[in-house]
Amino acid sequence: MVLNRLGRALHSALQKLTRATHVDERAIKELVREIQRALLQADVNVELVLGLTRRIEKRALEEKLSPGVGRKEHIIKIVYEELSVFLGEPAQLQVEPRKSTVLLMVGLQGSGKTTSVAKLAAHFKKRGFKVGIVCADTFRPGAYEQLSQLGQQVGVAVFGDPKAKDAIKLAKEGVKRFKDERLELVIVDSAGRHRKEEALMKEMKQIAKAVQPDEVILVLDATIGQQVKEQAAAFKAATNIGSILVTKLDGTAKGGGALSAVAATGAPIKFVGVGEHIDDLEPFVPERFVARLLGMGDIETLLKKIKEVTEEEKLKPADVKALMAGKLTLRDVYDQLETMNKMGPLSKLMQMIPGIGVSVPEEQMRVGEEKLKRFKVIMQSMTPEELENPKLLNSSRIRRVAKGSGTNEAEVRELLKQYEFMKRFIKMFAKGRGPKFGPWGKLMKGMSKGTPPGFGRRKS
Repeated sequence: MVLNRLGRALHSALQKLTRATHVDERAIKELVREIQRALLQADVNVELVLGLTRRIEKRALEEKLSPGVGRKEHIIKIVYEELSVFLGEPAQLQVEPRKSTVLLMVGLQGSGKTTSVAKLAAHFKKRGFKVGIVCADTFRPGAYEQLSQLGQQVGVAVFGDPKAKDAIKLAKEGVKRFKDERLELVIVDSAGRHRKEEALMKEMKQIAKAVQPDEVILVLDATIGQQVKEQAAAFKAATNIGSILVTKLDGTAKGGGALSAVAATGAPIKFVGVGEHIDDLEPFVPERFVARLLGMGDIETLLKKIKEVTEEEKLKPADVKALMAGKLTLRDVYDQLETMNKMGPLSKLMQMIPGIGVSVPEEQMRVGEEKLKRFKVIMQSMTPEELENPKLLNSSRIRRVAKGSGTNEAEVRELLKQYEFMKRFIKMFAKGRGPKFGPWGKLMKGMSKGTPPGFGRRKS
């Protein structure tokens, strides 16, 4: 993840500060220079960077320490607060049970709008809402077919007509249909447009007038960086933009520029797309986003992901008790890998764990993900008896499994070694001897519970 480079750079700057024997004016100015360098490399506007770092430096030099907080912790707190404010005020998309909420999605062609519609539908469906999608894009060939496939994938109804020419009529009919069916969230996907395409901009206004959406969401592509500011301003002038969804944040060096530029327009960012998977959409909470950038993790989001997946899996208390007693089988390991896949890539999960995500090199993370995939293939070549009782795996069985999985005996033995380690680790964890938080100490423990001691959004 390219944005992870920004996280590593910021984390590295703060780590230097925490390792310093004495924090004086020189150390603070050096920290500020490194933050400036990291943000500029992430395509953040120069003036915005200078304004932000001046505030950090001024507060770090002049503010009195909070009771019980050391100078190093206090400076980390300032960086955290200022970056959070810098990325805008937190805002949530409100959808109420047993009431129809209509969203109109607008944006440029190629911004990832249609995929974001499906991601948004999946996000709210997972939370128990009845969702429908209206395809009002009569401009792009194949738009209805693409939405229909995505709708099937996430399990929501899609209204549209590939032969229709009147997008306004189509949008109105679709919204009425889903409201009559008492759906709680109706998402209208409009045609992608350029801010200078007058006909399409006019159509967008007419659709908004026809369906009276509760909120218009503008979808913006993070890969164009600071240029999103002009686009946001143009769309905001054309219609009443309620919020913004930023896509493709996972693979661009310009992500920091996009987020800061949009925040500068005053339109709240409510969601960010962080990958290609249908679940790679997150509500944008500046504090959590900054916490992950700084290596503080995001335990709350991680726990939510785990809760969603485990509720689907319906893990029984008896199974948990057996695991805690160390009665772990390879079938359990396989099931856990399947569960992890549902939660998203390993690299994204690791970013949510304090002190780990930004400290593990991208290449090492990639190798780890590849190894887990190979472990799954190896287990798929085992018999049900071997999965339940790995002790049956003698030399001849290991040879057979290696051949059947297209791997080698060393890899099969490595899986068995990791399995034994997991058994011991779970038993240790059950007895309260699990790992501690590491170098971030008190701050990280605080973050795992919510906001660290003395932390909070600074009033601008």
